[in-house]
Amino acid sequence: MQRILVVDDAELNREMLAEMLSGEYLIEMAEDGEQALQRLAEHPADTVAVLLDLQMPKKDGISVIAEMREGGFMQRIPVLIISGEQAVEIENQCFELGVSDFVHKPFVGSIVKNRIRNAIELFAYKNQLEQKVEEQEETLKKQYQIIRRQEEKQREEKPFNRLMMEYRAAIMEVETRLTVLNAEFSQEYNRNPFEAIKSRLKSPASIYEKLGRRGFPLTVESIRENLTDVAGVRVICSFPDDIYRLAELLVGQDDIGLVREKDYIKHPKPNGYRSLHLILSVPIFLSREKKQMMVEVQFRTIAMDFWASLEHKLKYKKNVDDTDEIVGQLKSCADSIEQLDYQMQEIRNKIESKTRE
Repeated sequence: MQRILVVDDAELNREMLAEMLSGEYLIEMAEDGEQALQRLAEHPADTVAVLLDLQMPKKDGISVIAEMREGGFMQRIPVLIISGEQAVEIENQCFELGVSDFVHKPFVGSIVKNRIRNAIELFAYKNQLEQKVEEQEETLKKQYQIIRRQEEKQREEKPFNRLMMEYRAAIMEVETRLTVLNAEFSQEYNRNPFEAIKSRLKSPASIYEKLGRRGFPLTVESIRENLTDVAGVRVICSFPDDIYRLAELLVGQDDIGLVREKDYIKHPKPNGYRSLHLILSVPIFLSREKKQMMVEVQFRTIAMDFWASLEHKLKYKKNVDDTDEIVGQLKSCADSIEQLDYQMQEIRNKIESKTRE
């Protein structure tokens, strides 16, 4: 049952009101203001109305209302004043303090019940409206935040997407240069210096993870300034000397700059990895400007590319047994591949020498 707190220093008034209301409500009683606040603190959730006398010892009704306002009770619990006075100024003062209604003496049961019921229903309706308004405000706030995040994301994505477009253009530029060289070799020497070209653009997740791991700002300018491997081109050659010949011709072009070189063919990694890595500054020609972009170009033989693919799978594979043994086998294979590459190159040279004779 819903709980009503009846506060009056006159026991007769308390008993009369309790008798009128006890069939519909659970009645809690207090004989002064201090006791009323104590009862209210004990049952804040299920108290649906307070019937309050104004003239009481220790703490009068006006003081109780003031403390209820301060504690937030007046916003959700209707207060009805028990009054034998009809003074307009008193009623106005009470209404200004947030009182819902008056219960006048002598009490008439039907009027008392109706006033209390109306006050409770009105407050319940008011609280529901306020809750809906709060929920709508919260929904609008979340929607606004989503819109703001989307706007910020779009502002961030536009320059990021522009930068990725520029890196893709740089990849196409390198591929075009290599394709032209391949066509020239085919015409001049009746053979092709490479078998295939593969390209890749780092994913956004990979880009930002690398920036964060290295302690760089997560911005578009930071990508341009601090990363050199966003755009990558892999050139698969048949023989080691084709690698060095192609690299020399590519770097020798007057508008391409060599930023850094790592030769893992002459100086293999401990695991046996062999490849020639070049960081190149490559021009791209846009509608309004020319830009230099960083591209990582890797040169490998066919056999070493197959080896690197298998080694990569092992590196990122989980729950692989006998890892040390497999690593050792891969190192042995890498050494054998080096010997095979140079043996095949020597055979090719002999065939070409015989052909010229």
